[in-house]
Amino acid sequence: MQNLGRIFTILVLFTNIIYASVIAQVEPKVAYVGDSVSYNLTITGSDVKRPALSDICGNDITATGSQTSIQYVNGDYQKSYILSYEFTATKSCVIPPVEVEVGSNVEKSNSVRLEVKPRTQDLNADFVLSLEASKKELYVGEPFTLTLVIKQKNGVSALDNKFVAPDLKGFWVKSEGSAQRGSGNGYTATKVEYKLAPQREGNLTISPAQLKIATRSGRNNWGTLIPQLKWRTYYSNELHIKVKALPNNVKIIGDFTLSATANKKEVNPNEPVNVTIKVVGEGNLEDIESFKPYVKDVNVFDEKLQVDGNVLTQKLVFVGEKDFTIPSFELVFFNSKTAKVQKITTEPIEIKVNGNVQKSEVKIQRDETATTPAKKSEVIKTKVEVKDNYILVAIAFAVGVVLGVLLMSIKFKTSDKKRKKVNLKDEKLLLMKLLPFKDNDADVQNIVDTLEHNIYSKEKKPLDKKLLKEIINKYNIT
Repeated sequence: MQNLGRIFTILVLFTNIIYASVIAQVEPKVAYVGDSVSYNLTITGSDVKRPALSDICGNDITATGSQTSIQYVNGDYQKSYILSYEFTATKSCVIPPVEVEVGSNVEKSNSVRLEVKPRTQDLNADFVLSLEASKKELYVGEPFTLTLVIKQKNGVSALDNKFVAPDLKGFWVKSEGSAQRGSGNGYTATKVEYKLAPQREGNLTISPAQLKIATRSGRNNWGTLIPQLKWRTYYSNELHIKVKALPNNVKIIGDFTLSATANKKEVNPNEPVNVTIKVVGEGNLEDIESFKPYVKDVNVFDEKLQVDGNVLTQKLVFVGEKDFTIPSFELVFFNSKTAKVQKITTEPIEIKVNGNVQKSEVKIQRDETATTPAKKSEVIKTKVEVKDNYILVAIAFAVGVVLGVLLMSIKFKTSDKKRKKVNLKDEKLLLMKLLPFKDNDADVQNIVDTLEHNIYSKEKKPLDKKLLKEIINKYNIT
């Protein structure tokens, strides 16, 4: 009886060994680049440990699934497991055998060959993608338009979709337009325009755009219908762009106009003059640098350049104590229409400062009696008239000193009470009051830098009000 039990156990184990198997298949066996392919493992046996697969033929696994089935074969029940691994086909390959633990044994599957054919642009497919460039021969930095069109055949639907934009490596993306939709010839079309500019010279390539479409399909795997999503990738054409270097080390290309306007041409000392510079035209406006000039004895502040469409704007502020000239501004660029290097300039702007101290004129007169017959040298004397009444001069001087002392003492006693407080919130007024003292005082320079930043930029820095009050008292600023 015991021997009978042993024989039964051996037979059961032998049966499991016979039934244990791993069969590998791919569906479809022939695919196109970008198609979704399913790698299926059918495992017969019990106590199956799922194999850990990270990729298939170097392609990432995008989805997994499993199913269990029980079949009655030759008077016995067989339990099978179907493990599915989805991936996107990129090249032909042979999928090597996979080891699977079935019970106490390790079973190995068969190898499977997958054939992947290159996909060409099918202009009659359900989905059609195309790329078109406004120019295919350009200079570095020269803008052009890249147009992407995606057409969907009328009556065709998709459960899901994934769009992969073309690889624009080597190009600056200046802007991306909004999608425009239309219909015709049995398709619904979506068009998007990109403004690009090449970054370097040479032959550059814009890779195809991709559109992955998911549809539902029913697969009959070993007698079992498995509804699944089937992915197919549609490709656009590829573009090749030839890029040439700009001549004479010029960095700007396009066709532009340049203008500079001042909000006023007559001001008081230290009153700011606002100048607006505009560059209008098609080109790589983003590469234009600040127009901030150097003007002797004048403080110049520049704001960040702003580009809006085909207009570049920069605002400058000039602050001076005496008459000055805002110099002409210039822009050197390669004209894309004439294919020549061009320089455009603005006119200088004269600024009149009222109330500034004028230089006093001293009249010099020769003393004709001091010349020698040979005229080897001349003695130059300044005519100064001084009255001989020294007593009156002394009395006037003494009275002036006494009055000055009295006035100063009165001023010191009442100055703190009568002096008007400076409005610490008026940053522009503070800036004008402090500018005359910044060159010889580091604390004043720090306060001036903070005020300039707060006035002429969007970001604000904290102002050291304690130090500001000390400076106001130090220089008696009202």
